[in-house]
Amino acid sequence: MIDPKAVVDPSAKIADDVSIGPFTVIGSDVEIGRGTWVGPNVVINGPCRIGEDNQIFQFASVGELPQDKKYAGEATLLDVGDRNVIREFCTLNRGTVQGGGVTKIGDDNWIMAYVHIAHDCLVGSNTIFANNTNLAGHVTIEDYVILGGSSLVHQFVRVGAHSFCGMGSAIAKDIPTYMMVAGQPASPHGLNTEGLKRRGFSSEEILELRRAYKVIYRSGLRTEQAIEQLQPIVDRCEAVAPLQEFLKVSERGIAR
Repeated sequence: MIDPKAVVDPSAKIADDVSIGPFTVIGSDVEIGRGTWVGPNVVINGPCRIGEDNQIFQFASVGELPQDKKYAGEATLLDVGDRNVIREFCTLNRGTVQGGGVTKIGDDNWIMAYVHIAHDCLVGSNTIFANNTNLAGHVTIEDYVILGGSSLVHQFVRVGAHSFCGMGSAIAKDIPTYMMVAGQPASPHGLNTEGLKRRGFSSEEILELRRAYKVIYRSGLRTEQAIEQLQPIVDRCEAVAPLQEFLKVSERGIAR
């Protein structure tokens, strides 16, 4: 399953059924789990852990040194989960000791061509990153997020679960859970209702989330005041609780 033209370090731990294409280079301290397919002309450097049933297409650079001037050769990690698709020319960098030492990618993510995921990013599961999306260092992307083509995410930003960011979004503030944003800078354009319907949210839950949206964005309240005003909605609808919690932990402030 390993093409004879590939170069694989003898210390790399490669599951028996992994497929590796010609001219691909696998460095030391790399682990690749069962069922993963690595195309031609890919470079994977360690420390790097790649789970099962992933697809990594040609010319991707996975597990390379972080692009951070503070990096001084420490043995930091890129940790990739299962069933991810990583398309052509993507660059996924390892972490830094200042950011916890790991860049982590969850499961079932669809990472399209030319995406950059910088050091110390934490990406959840079931996300979609369209072509040319760029994440700066220390970004957190929660589950089921969709980032449109050529989106830019500033360092230390958090993007909440089930949110949708339109193409070309410049995201410099936190995007709360369930939101739809677009623009430069990105600003809210309502709830991601279509995404919520596809994921099984009921009409009653979406109605309560609309009420929560009005509290946050249409009432003129400061964020801390909105958090208090959301409590009665949270008490009658659990789906609103993650949104309230997101506002509580946001450090950069939310997009408005």
